[in-house]
Amino acid sequence: MASFDDADIERLLADTGIIRNRAKIEATISNARVTQQLAERPGELDRVIWSFAPSGHRARPTELGDIPAVTAEAAALSTALKKLGYRFVGPTTMYALMQSAGLVDDHVVGCWRAA
Repeated sequence: MASFDDADIERLLADTGIIRNRAKIEATISNARVTQQLAERPGELDRVIWSFAPSGHRARPTELGDIPAVTAEAAALSTALKKLGYRFVGPTTMYALMQSAGLVDDHVVGCWRAA
């Protein structure tokens, strides 16, 4: 994806199977290039992301409404990634990344995954 050019962007804009937003497509390609550059320093992206993992124990949420959309750590991660050149990496998206990568565990009390 890092090697995609204008022709690839036009092809993707015509693809009804994806979100056809030029800014998001261009950002995805740009982000792939930044990731490729970071790959020259093995473990660097991993180190950056995990450096924003919350410290200490957080109480398990009791209901879905207790799960935040954004945290201070997610906002800081967003800022750090933007400084590296990433785009479309806002705090809400970064909190979702933190959840999916295991930096935070927001499974509510009683969820089968909470155990």
